[in-house]
Amino acid sequence: MRIDLNGQPHHTEAETLSDLLSELGLDGSGVATAVNGAFAPRPQRPATRLSEGDAVEVLRPMEGG
Repeated sequence: MRIDLNGQPHHTEAETLSDLLSELGLDGSGVATAVNGAFAPRPQRPATRLSEGDAVEVLRPMEGG
């Protein structure tokens, strides 16, 4: 399916937000996530289903200054 990932078109086979993070090679512990503008806390990611056209944001804190 096609989703928007951080504002860019992205094709994925993931059915859940947790699956998407795994597909991207992220363990999910150091990121914040949102689907269609709604914050998705870590415990809810396995139950957060993705649908065609969803807008997904995956944010990682930046280090340095």
